[in-house]
Amino acid sequence: MTTLLNNSVEKLVSEITRYIPFKDTTEEGDVVFILNEVNSNQATGNYAQVISFSRDNSKRDEWWFVGLVFLTIPVVHYTFALQTPHFTGREIFTMGGKKVFIKAVDTKSFLGKDMKDGRDLGDGQGGAKAGKPSFTLVK
Repeated sequence: MTTLLNNSVEKLVSEITRYIPFKDTTEEGDVVFILNEVNSNQATGNYAQVISFSRDNSKRDEWWFVGLVFLTIPVVHYTFALQTPHFTGREIFTMGGKKVFIKAVDTKSFLGKDMKDGRDLGDGQGGAKAGKPSFTLVK
């Protein structure tokens, strides 16, 4: 969990999009970034994996039960009732009076890239061929 200070949630979302590659859609299996307002000048950032979607038929508008496993220690499972703009990052919404932003991370943008300098792992400089990971069993 990361704590971010002295910024509005809207400003933080704008800043974070410069560093995290996001997707416009959210599907089961996606990793999402969740920014939660703690108070007017503090927010926390967490990652979770989307494990399920099911329609909330008790509501007239389109709402979804979104199952999330938070990638924390210990791992925690929550199910939130959200509308599509809420879990796709199109809308900052409130839960318990605090602002929340949720959007899926484009993890495929990291395939074949060295995280330190962004070079292609298939470039013959110590990475795997054709961008595929290679492992060696060490006993």
